[in-house]
Amino acid sequence: MVEHHPVHNSEVFLLGLAPRPSVPPPSPPSPLTPTDAGSATPIEPLCLDSSAGDNVDEEANSAARCRRVAGAIHVLNIEATSLRNLTQLYKTDAAAADSFNAAVDAIARQCADRGGKLIITGVGKSGHIGKKLVATFNSLGLPSTFLHPTEALHGDLGKVGSRDALLFITFSGRTAELLALLPHVDPALPVVVLTAATQGDCELVRRRPGAILLPAPIHEPETVSFGVSAPTTSTTVALALGDALAVVVSQELHTRPGGSVASVFARNHPGGAIGAAFNNSNNNNQNYPNSPGKAPISMRDLAAPIADIPLLSDSTAFLSGADVLKAGYGSPSGWVRVGDALACPRRIGRLDATLLARPLTDAPEGLFVPRGEWICIAADTRPAQAARWIRDPLFLAPEYCEGKEEASCADDSVVAIVDPAGDVIGVLEAGDLLRWREG
Repeated sequence: MVEHHPVHNSEVFLLGLAPRPSVPPPSPPSPLTPTDAGSATPIEPLCLDSSAGDNVDEEANSAARCRRVAGAIHVLNIEATSLRNLTQLYKTDAAAADSFNAAVDAIARQCADRGGKLIITGVGKSGHIGKKLVATFNSLGLPSTFLHPTEALHGDLGKVGSRDALLFITFSGRTAELLALLPHVDPALPVVVLTAATQGDCELVRRRPGAILLPAPIHEPETVSFGVSAPTTSTTVALALGDALAVVVSQELHTRPGGSVASVFARNHPGGAIGAAFNNSNNNNQNYPNSPGKAPISMRDLAAPIADIPLLSDSTAFLSGADVLKAGYGSPSGWVRVGDALACPRRIGRLDATLLARPLTDAPEGLFVPRGEWICIAADTRPAQAARWIRDPLFLAPEYCEGKEEASCADDSVVAIVDPAGDVIGVLEAGDLLRWREG
């Protein structure tokens, strides 16, 4: 049985008194003051100036800057060395020089003499280099297009024409996608392989014995140069060699008498700062339609050389409107020749889109001007005198005026420039001569 007793404690409660404030507990004892014999750690003075911290940051930033610039200089030195080695290769190696010469011949022959274009193909970084080279070739008046090797096997092989040349870009010389494409390329078409591989270990050349190997080696592997195999020096030398090929082929085709690489480039690059620079430099020569460099003193100075006009074919039987348009774009002067007939830039520009895929036999009359309808003017005739003749057909010989006064003086009439022997050495659209005025 539990017993209940009152709870006892020692607290005493006084009723009726005001409450007293609580007293805090006593503080701990103070430490002993050090004696002279002892040493106390001095307190560092408080410094409100932050310059010391800034100095540390500046040193760190300076070190980072030096490290970054040193890294950039290393990369630039390595790539410059690779270009020097490539230059030395083409200076001293006869096989490399012969290959470059053969590549120029092949591309010039297909693009100029046969009215074809250059097809450039590659994968990955090599493909990006190829796309840049396409832009360069086109700006220099050499028709070019990029072909992705995988897309080629899924329909894009239609880009490749029977008069074209191909440039394969591959570091290893055995890129799987290019090897898969190669059997589907017409064996009659010239193939140039730009690669770091040698003649003996280039699989593409082994499978295509007639291919031209254009060597683009690097002096050391990229893993040695930079610790990683990222395409750097290899793409630099490929791009430089491709640029060299474009410039040399352009010079080959456009620096014949009356031609100019600069004038072709200016025609194809009218925009941006480059176009503005050409426009400013030609302000004083705007009276001369085909001679941007100097004032013409005779008709031969105005004419587009007949030798530079691409001959598509001896007849129009197997040609389409697209063939003419493509050849006109690639022609230095914009003119195209089929047999003894000429198509001038103005007539080509009026080609209807519906005619591009149709044979030329379906094209309306007037695209090509036969030799019998050319207006012949002596090469030594002054342009001012020739312009007066063109403006007034009565000054021309009767055979040019009879029954076709208006036609003979149309803007797209063909003015043929003949030498003393009677041979045609150049041509000019009548419209260019009609707008010519004495400077």
